[in-house]
Amino acid sequence: MKRIATFLFVLSFATVYAQENLEYQKPPKEILDLVDVQLAPSVLMDDAKNYMLMRSRNTFPSIAELSETELRLAGLRINPKTNIGSRVTYYNKLEVMNLKAKDKTTTEVSGLPANPRLANFTWSPDQTKIAFTHTSEDGVELWVLDVAGSKATKLTDATLNANMRDVINWFEDSESMIVKMLPESREALIDTKTAVPTGPKISSNDGTKAPNRTYQDLLKNQIDEHNFEQLALSELYQVDLSGNATKWKDVDMYRSISFSPDGSHVLVSTVGKPFSYLVTYSRFPTTTTVYKANGELVAVVNEQPLAEDLPKGRMSTFPGKRSFNWRADKPATLYYVQALDGGNQDNEVEFRDELYELEAPFTGEGNPLLKTKNRFNRVFWGDSRIAVAYDYWWNSRTIRAYKFNPSNPAEQPLIIEDRNYQDIYSDPGDFVTERNEMGSEVLALKKGNAFLIGDGYTAKGQFPFVDQINLSSLKKTRLYESEYTDKLERIQDYSLSSNQLLVRIEAQSEFPNYYFRNLKKNNLTQITSFENPFKSLADIHKEVIKYKRDDGIDLSGTLYLPAGYDKGSEEKLPMLLWAYPREYKDKSSAGQVRTNPNRFTAPYYGSPIFWVARGYAVLDGAEFPIVGEGDEEPNDTFRKQLVANAKAAIDAVNEMGYIDPNRVGVGGHSYGAFMVANLLSHSDLFAAGIARSGAYNRTLTPFGFQSEERTYWEAPEVYYTMSPFMHAEKMKTPLLLIHGEADNNSGTYPMQSERYFNALKGLGATVRLVMLPKESHGYRGKESVLHMLWEQDQWLEKYVKGAGKEPASE
Repeated sequence: MKRIATFLFVLSFATVYAQENLEYQKPPKEILDLVDVQLAPSVLMDDAKNYMLMRSRNTFPSIAELSETELRLAGLRINPKTNIGSRVTYYNKLEVMNLKAKDKTTTEVSGLPANPRLANFTWSPDQTKIAFTHTSEDGVELWVLDVAGSKATKLTDATLNANMRDVINWFEDSESMIVKMLPESREALIDTKTAVPTGPKISSNDGTKAPNRTYQDLLKNQIDEHNFEQLALSELYQVDLSGNATKWKDVDMYRSISFSPDGSHVLVSTVGKPFSYLVTYSRFPTTTTVYKANGELVAVVNEQPLAEDLPKGRMSTFPGKRSFNWRADKPATLYYVQALDGGNQDNEVEFRDELYELEAPFTGEGNPLLKTKNRFNRVFWGDSRIAVAYDYWWNSRTIRAYKFNPSNPAEQPLIIEDRNYQDIYSDPGDFVTERNEMGSEVLALKKGNAFLIGDGYTAKGQFPFVDQINLSSLKKTRLYESEYTDKLERIQDYSLSSNQLLVRIEAQSEFPNYYFRNLKKNNLTQITSFENPFKSLADIHKEVIKYKRDDGIDLSGTLYLPAGYDKGSEEKLPMLLWAYPREYKDKSSAGQVRTNPNRFTAPYYGSPIFWVARGYAVLDGAEFPIVGEGDEEPNDTFRKQLVANAKAAIDAVNEMGYIDPNRVGVGGHSYGAFMVANLLSHSDLFAAGIARSGAYNRTLTPFGFQSEERTYWEAPEVYYTMSPFMHAEKMKTPLLLIHGEADNNSGTYPMQSERYFNALKGLGATVRLVMLPKESHGYRGKESVLHMLWEQDQWLEKYVKGAGKEPASE
């Protein structure tokens, strides 16, 4: 069969082929100009705000980079040649700005290697230096940056093992680090493709229930076990600023490492055996040990067995001790949490968890500090008398904050927050922290007051704020509230000593930049001057529209119209609607506006905004709430609510007079792709759909998915009703399926798209499947992203913009 010259020809004449050998394509210039841009650098600042490190990177890695050798083991993705994660984002340029200087000029860091691939940035305790890694062709090297001098120095050869977290940990004196190194005793890896099996793979169960959700990248056989162990093994070395290395600990599978606030002790966790083929390494047996800073063993504080068979439910957890960490307000005191319900969310108890502290010599049971009504979430340490802990319960979407006295557990805790965490209008904000004399982050306190930074969502708009809260009376005093109605001011940090905010200010066509805001003088000092790389979008129309669903629930979305479009004209635009469904337990929270029209308009790789430049109206982030109040589960009426959300969105924009309702396309990613397939199967609202990296057969995720906790066997009708695969015969609308061949997301196996495509094709639907080599759940490779955008553009041009038009004659 003669190969067809162009894909556009294939589309125009609806020729059907089993396979197309198509090379990577590029989207039209209007889209390409928005993709192939240099992004502004990301920034790191020291706590005193003396210096800013600006880190630049390429917008996308190449497909060649993504094609480097990769092993997928126990939830990790590793490059076995370089011994670092195969999906790490690297920076290739560093600049330092002296924030105290008047001119705010930047100095490019000198001494960096050629073709830098930099990651794992870690401040020294005195915040005068930053350690980082460089990944060369042979492996991972340790480097250090003298911040004030803007000079980088290489400390080691390519001997680091960066396959698991906590690669670099500074000693308290900021003169040396504990670093994970490759052990000389590590055995060679086995090639799974050429290895000869010595026997079958066998899994068994003794009758214990183990309802695990569907994980990817799991160990599959003894060869995987061997390779995982070898890649996880490290030796710990102490490396000083001259590059001198002294062994600190012998070979083990080191997972996490952390120094006590005073630097006198080190908390180390290691992974052990037996391994599992059902869960990722985070649930493998783990031993937690305390050492002195010189490496001397102090105590083994916890031994967590393999956790394959946790009780069912999101709020179930490990039955024993968990969450070991250092109290930030004490020199060397541990805290941990223990479940009071056996870790089983179905057990009815007065208190779910209890917080303990464990002092040196770190043996025996700790001292109880606080019992929480629901599952412990996190704790902010302040001083000896003040700490704040949070618990939460996912099933009811509730969060609670307790102020308690860690020196007197008998003192009744004071509840300072008890609310529905999906209610963003009532969100009091996050506590401000500051570095104490040991360099640890603790609650910023002043005369019994703490401080909160809030996003400031309201029914009238978004107005970020800083509040002072008295932790005895709970009286709040507003110290600052943004007054912008044409810009968005995000509050990054609040310094009590200088009464100064670090803020980031942006507008629709104004790139986000950093400023200092002096609260006493209420003036702004600009720090950065990043320019808008998306100037072709500067003149588009953008607004947040509000409308109602047929049952009265308030909805909203961000509407974009092309530059130069006359809203008073008779021209009707095609529209692309992009959404992601979210579950709620109450209608009022579901109806709150979570978008701000003043956010800078910046398309990311998967954004629908590109098509504004192609003459489409775009409704992005359209709210698609799925509500189940009381005992009703949201998914009991999933399809009905999904269609109601879509109809309300289309009707709202149509009533404004901007669009042709017969030329509307719908798109979504992941659970949004699942949404698209359901909408096309159970409504006639759309001309075409785009579904990326979705799951379409819920029986392949039988122990729950997204926010559904019931198993398939508990709610078979829900699984059946919600699965587009089960209703493939109803698909009458053109559907573009896109999936990464290396998807690592739980549940969205590439097989989901492949099987769904086969079903649709067999039933005669108009469907196209694009499998992107080397790509994961999100797409990163430049060639992949450009081709994905080309595919979407071709699909929309033919089936949405061209809906109802006669095909061109040959």
